[in-house]
Amino acid sequence: MREREQLNVALYIYDQAEVLDFSGPFEVFSTASRICSSADPFNVFLVSEKGDVVMARGGYSVNPSYGFHNHPEIDVLIVAGGVHNREMSKARVLDWIAEQAKKAKLVASVCTGAFLLAKADVLTNENVTTHWQDIPDLRRSYPNLTVHEARPWIDAGTVVTSAGISAGIDMSLHLVSRLYGSELAEKTARQMEFAWGENRKPG
Repeated sequence: MREREQLNVALYIYDQAEVLDFSGPFEVFSTASRICSSADPFNVFLVSEKGDVVMARGGYSVNPSYGFHNHPEIDVLIVAGGVHNREMSKARVLDWIAEQAKKAKLVASVCTGAFLLAKADVLTNENVTTHWQDIPDLRRSYPNLTVHEARPWIDAGTVVTSAGISAGIDMSLHLVSRLYGSELAEKTARQMEFAWGENRKPG
């Protein structure tokens, strides 16, 4: 368990990001802070490239708190998945992800966010996972990665990846457990009415 300091948890989002990829983790960390009786452990916020409104999948309009130019120091970076192809071609985005990964205590991805971490060379030869539908593409595109199926999340140390969409909630509860303690993670899951404690399996 880490020292109980408040950690800045940033969720990187972009146009056509999968809604639950960022909303699920946001709910986990914000709920954990709300119900924690002894501290306010997490400051969670959304970051986009320019800080402008992002149109996530299904026309879901999101107003991020920050852009690359004005966000606070990031302790935990989580990269959402979704229709990620356009982001893969943006040197500014990839450079930012790589730079934040060097500074952050922990980096994670949900779903196809793993592709962005791999393109930014944050993932190089780790054990990883992603959405089941994208596993063949991730294996083909980044053969040095060991890509696992049927795993909700995989903790490779400084980088944690999760499978698709709702698996980001499971992974985020694991991150709460790792960063603050299993008791808070279990209370958070119960508050969210999410069956985590009895069903979770190690990544």
